Amino acid sequence: LRMLERQVVGGEQAKNKDLKEKHKRRKKYADERRMQLVAALQQSDEDSSDWVLLNVYDSIQEEVRAKSKLLEKMQEKLRAAETEIKDLQSEFELEKIDYLGTIRRLERDLMLFQQLLDQVQSLVRRDCNYSNLEKIKRESVWDEETGCWKIPEPVIQKTHLP
Repeated sequence: LRMLERQVVGGEQAKNKDLKEKHKRRKKYADERRMQLVAALQQSDEDSSDWVLLNVYDSIQEEVRAKSKLLEKMQEKLRAAETEIKDLQSEFELEKIDYLGTIRRLERDLMLFQQLLDQVQSLVRRDCNYSNLEKIKRESVWDEETGCWKIPEPVIQKTHLP
């Protein structure tokens, strides 16, 4: 009788190992989710717990007061977030203005140096390698370690006639 009872208890799937494993996994997942929810409730502040838990009120007025209080808290958080956004936008605007000023100054400096090079290039001797600025630009190499350009040394090429 007991042997029959063991076979019958749990129905026809009593010996199904796959089903038992499935039940164990579901139970384990449910336990993990419950632990995560408990941890989240413990970590959350008083305001956010109002959203998670269901409150029971004695009267409509009490519920209205509680909801109004919650609404005021949320509006305060919204105002704080809006001021934070405005602060970040103004800070970004100041940085943008500073960057644009730097770009304009660098463009002016570049124009000055380009005009100086154009004026000085005509004064460089023809037999010097610096008389061809395009060639100097091609031969120049940026050095990452020192953070500056390595340009070829000036060389005067003398031509000897036979």
